Amino acid sequence: AVRFSNGRLQRPDAMRFTVYRNRDAAHPRKKHRRILVSETERLSYVGNNFGSGVPKCNSLCRYFIGVLDKDSGQMEVYNAEIFNMQPLLSGRKILCLTPAPQSQHARPIFPLRCKVSLVQKCVLICFSFAQVDLCIEAFGTSKQKRALNSRRMNAVDNDTVKTAVTKAAANIIDAKGVTALLQDVAQDDVQNISIFLPPCNEDADKPENVYKFEDILSPAEYEALRVPAAVFVNITPEEITKKTENKSHCSFVLEQLKFLPDDEKRRDHKARCLWFLDTLIKFSYLTVIKKKHPMGPECPQIISRKLTRNFTSLTYNNGSVQNLVSASMKAKITAYVIALALHINNFQTNLTILQNDMKLQESRMMDIAKAMRLKVSKAKGLLGLENDQNHKLGTLSLPLPVQKAPRSQRKRRKI
Repeated sequence: AVRFSNGRLQRPDAMRFTVYRNRDAAHPRKKHRRILVSETERLSYVGNNFGSGVPKCNSLCRYFIGVLDKDSGQMEVYNAEIFNMQPLLSGRKILCLTPAPQSQHARPIFPLRCKVSLVQKCVLICFSFAQVDLCIEAFGTSKQKRALNSRRMNAVDNDTVKTAVTKAAANIIDAKGVTALLQDVAQDDVQNISIFLPPCNEDADKPENVYKFEDILSPAEYEALRVPAAVFVNITPEEITKKTENKSHCSFVLEQLKFLPDDEKRRDHKARCLWFLDTLIKFSYLTVIKKKHPMGPECPQIISRKLTRNFTSLTYNNGSVQNLVSASMKAKITAYVIALALHINNFQTNLTILQNDMKLQESRMMDIAKAMRLKVSKAKGLLGLENDQNHKLGTLSLPLPVQKAPRSQRKRRKI
């Protein structure tokens, strides 16, 4: 079904249409793309079902066309789409569309310059922009000629634009200085990093309100952790030793299990947090999420959805859409692991242990910690690592330190 943007046809039965489809039939999105073209005595029209000009009604409802057989009185119903047909006017790039045989896919559509197609099956005639302007000057209507003159008056030479931009950039550098500009660039880097951080409340009056626990785990997700975290609530020292030998959990969790509170409520709370933190770290080891429950059947469904929805990015591969744990998503997981570890450890945590568990470089872990406004200090001989290894402690305290760009980003910008 078609509709024309510039009015109604006086003789719709005289119109002939040609449909083109994308040749990439394996792509889940492109295989449904269609281009509909038509031509009258005065104008050529083009419509498509993809891009910015697609009618929104196609996504809100479905359309059908019924073909009635007058002899039998029966009607056959077919799926339909609405195509918004727009005329090809001057100033727009005109494409030469050559339909392929019915048994093949449509050929790729390429723009042609300074060439006229004389094939009868060709729907549109191609000209360069300069040739179109000459045609308008010679044969165009008064309205087309006025539009051409207006476009030429508003056109600006490229060299003039480059000269103006260069001059404006020089004036900004002279007025503001290179140092101030580098600080602005660093601030932009910090804002880009903050996209992957938990929501931060800079006006918080307590450390626990900077990264709120509800922003890490919703009440429904926290309640769903009660059943799987029961193995941590009732764990014995012998079981902790066995799990440490088998390395069935990350080092941070195994170390914290030795110091579970005696109070039943606090013990259950810490066990739930440790179970989710351990699941987050194990999830970061994955690359492509192929299963519906990537962390196993013991992981609650609401937690599996949270991991897939919040900590993966969509990618297209081999004709299908996949969930990928990319490098940026691993940085996001690291930020949420740090925030949860701060809540577990009274807002001071050993970043070195978390770095080893996440299998990250120290510089990467420090960049994320500083972006989260933590004060990083050095210490030696803490539990969980060798005495000769330097430990980095991250502390969340108020007032929050001034946000700075990561060290690696600053070096790259200076070069």
